[in-house]
This record gives sequence, C-alpha cells and structure tokens, in this order.
Amino acid sequence: MKIWDNLYEVDSQLFRSINKYFDHPLLQRYFRIITHLGGATFTIAGVVLLMLFTRQEVQMTAIAAAISLAVSHLPVAIMKKIYPRRRPYFVLENTNVLDNPLKDHSFPSGHTTAIFSVTVPFILLSPLLFSALLFIGVSVGLSRIFLGLHYPSDVLVGMMLGSTTGLCSFLAIQQFVPHVL
Repeated sequence: MKIWDNLYEVDSQLFRSINKYFDHPLLQRYFRIITHLGGATFTIAGVVLLMLFTRQEVQMTAIAAAISLAVSHLPVAIMKKIYPRRRPYFVLENTNVLDNPLKDHSFPSGHTTAIFSVTVPFILLSPLLFSALLFIGVSVGLSRIFLGLHYPSDVLVGMMLGSTTGLCSFLAIQQFVPHVL
C-alpha cells in the first residue's frame, strides 16, 4: 500500500501544480474553451460531419475515429464503475473548480479518452498533423486538471485508452479497406 500512497501523493502534487493557476484569466479562458473539444457534442459531431462530407482517405479515417470513439468509452464506463475514484475537488483541500462541477467518478478522463480516440487516426493518416493534433489532445487533458476535474493519472489513462483504440480502429479500417488508406 505504501507504493499506492506514494503514487497518489505524486498525482496530487502534480494536480496542485497545474490547478493553482486557475485564477489566471487567459489560461482560464483557453482551458474553458479547449476542454469542450473532448466533449461528446464536439467529438461526435466532428466525426459525423467528416464521415458525411469527405471522401476516400479522410472519410475512412473519420469512420475509424467514430469506431474508436464508441469503443473507447466502453472501458471508460467500466473503469468508472470498478474504480469509483472521487474527483479531486471532493478530496483535496483548496482545489479550484468551476461552478456546478461534475459529480460522477474521475477515473479515467472521458474527455481525454475521446479527443485522443478521434485525433490518433488522423495523425496516422497524415503525420504532418502530429504536432497540431497532439497539442490539442494534450491541451484537453491539461484542461481537465486545470479546471479541477481530474488527477493527472486520470488524464494519462485516458490518453492511453484513446490512443490505443484510435490506433486499433485505424489499423482495422486499413485492413478491411486497404485500397483507401
């Protein structure tokens, strides 16, 4: 148990080192906007629009992203039930958090999972997009910590889940429709 206690302490310290800048107006504006890119409305609408209004490689990649988004949220839902971790603002004193914060469990971050599950297929399609899409994904993850809603480990696991499903979905589409990707 000492290892878990030490890991939790590191997680809490990292959380505090990011969340302490909550009152910075420019950061707050940026993170309050960017966090929505990992939300259901944006991720679902984005992949549906790309599936409907693009062709060939981009359309197939959007299909891979949609599959990844759907599949990635199964382990998120299961893990939130199995590991009902309380959000940091419930546990850590002096946590900065938005009005009307989320009440469900924090582990893993669904927003971070979603943004990585959608962006990884497009990174694989066009490595030129790597820097921009990675920046967006990391920004969404940081926003969840900055806004007081997740620990860094919640975000890290979300990144891994989303990236894994994004990779697997892209490879599956590539396998079944090889002439397009």
